[in-house]
Amino acid sequence: MSDPDPLQTPTAIYCSGQIPCDAEGNLVEGTIQEKTASCIKNLKAVLTAAGSGIEKVVKVNIFITDMANFASMNEEYSKWFTHKPARSCVAVKTLPKNVDVEIECIALP
Repeated sequence: MSDPDPLQTPTAIYCSGQIPCDAEGNLVEGTIQEKTASCIKNLKAVLTAAGSGIEKVVKVNIFITDMANFASMNEEYSKWFTHKPARSCVAVKTLPKNVDVEIECIALP
């Protein structure tokens, strides 16, 4: 998990960007779908620890290094965020540890 400590206010929980890694910090290899799922599982763990959950997410920011991966990333993303929070997705040159995707979010408490 990237940064497990979100910033909490009375009205929102701000989660730092999560990259595809396991609980020990080892990078997850595989398809963009597997990496996206890993990022979202990490967000889910952070939100759960903060007393919230994926279903309370209101805004998501996704950073990917190749827009050619957008459709595949979006396919996995759609499985988790069925309530369709507001979202931005931008292509960036590089991400920490040279990963392909990073996801951050804002959720209600």
